Amino acid sequence: MNDQAAMEAAHLRVAELVQGLHNRPDTDSDTVIAELAEHAAAEVPGAAHAGITLTRNAKHIETPAATSQWPLLLDKIQQRHREGPCLTAAWEEKTVHVPNLETDERFPNYRRDALAETPIRAVMAFQLFIAGETLGALNVYAEEPHVFGPESRTMGLIFAAHSSVAWNSARREEQFRRALSSRDVIGQAKGMIMERYRVDAVQAFELLRKLSQDSNVPLTQVAVDLVANAQSTDGQVAK
Repeated sequence: MNDQAAMEAAHLRVAELVQGLHNRPDTDSDTVIAELAEHAAAEVPGAAHAGITLTRNAKHIETPAATSQWPLLLDKIQQRHREGPCLTAAWEEKTVHVPNLETDERFPNYRRDALAETPIRAVMAFQLFIAGETLGALNVYAEEPHVFGPESRTMGLIFAAHSSVAWNSARREEQFRRALSSRDVIGQAKGMIMERYRVDAVQAFELLRKLSQDSNVPLTQVAVDLVANAQSTDGQVAK
């Protein structure tokens, strides 16, 4: 198989994986990204571990997916020093390759602690394109230096591209489901207020809105609390 055919086959494998995740009922974004990280660790040549690094600002780093303790610890080291290959990939460059952590001089504080606290000796980080203000990177790690080559880069870029699309899609679906759920619970709360106080739908919504403003609690949460309290009261009466 030539290089072009191998790349097309890799794209197809990852696309089939992503499609399989989408076809599952109620698959959330955390599950999607966790499974993609697991497959990246298995599919990217040379990789022994994989993880996802997210940062919404320069002060806070999250690791929503990790195949072992080492990606988590390495992100904590990056958080500690505000430097590292994964942050650089997320913030500035499409791909960052550290062939040998023992000799790389780009991230001195990260390098020192990573060598002291982990067995990781090689890193490849690939920028994720995530909707909104969140920045991210898909990272693969090895415990031996110089194990990542051109095929590793190609496969990593494929996984990063598909991971970005899959995660953004899963998050949009979650937001849509939450919006539908919010609308439903607000409708229930409005119905309760209309029945109890003999008001119309507009007046019921205004009462909900005023409760939200007066209590400084989001409107949806006010509705959730009203419905929950009513259900609790009904349950006690039934007993």
